Amino acid sequence: MPVVVAGGLLAGMSQGALAASFAVSGQDFKISADRLDGTGFSQYGGVAKDASGKQIPVSMSGIATAKLTNLCQSVRVKDAPMSLTITAGTEAGRPARATNMLIGMKDLAGDATFTNINIGQDAGTLTKGGAKAHGETGGFGQQSDKILINGLKQTAVSTTAGTFNLTGLSLKLNFGNSPKECF
Repeated sequence: MPVVVAGGLLAGMSQGALAASFAVSGQDFKISADRLDGTGFSQYGGVAKDASGKQIPVSMSGIATAKLTNLCQSVRVKDAPMSLTITAGTEAGRPARATNMLIGMKDLAGDATFTNINIGQDAGTLTKGGAKAHGETGGFGQQSDKILINGLKQTAVSTTAGTFNLTGLSLKLNFGNSPKECF
């Protein structure tokens, strides 16, 4: 989930590494969390495709298991003065949890710590990010045994997960010219 070298991302995209197994809307959404604590992490460059076939460059991050404290997801409703926000994992000791999570993102910020990281690994040989978390052979990739991000803020176009347990789920519609978003 850190910023990957631009050349590595472009190489992965040019080789056709697909980011999602579904047609994405193409609309960005925001995700924030006070803390992401994960095991089995991989990252590589790819593209997501919308229903018309338009390619959207993304950085793919796979996490085998993740705990997210104070998770927030928001999306602006297209052509309307409103947003949708989802929060979970806000109660002490009850984080949101995900398995085999794969995120197609445009940017990410936070304070990250990786344990046993390989940087520059062939994306086709990545094994630690859960199901389907590897790119095309010859592309730039990286992986680590563990990942910890404090103050996570990211903009994404897709997320898939084997399971996503949203403890204390709250979904709200927010109205106005500048409706509430995660950040």
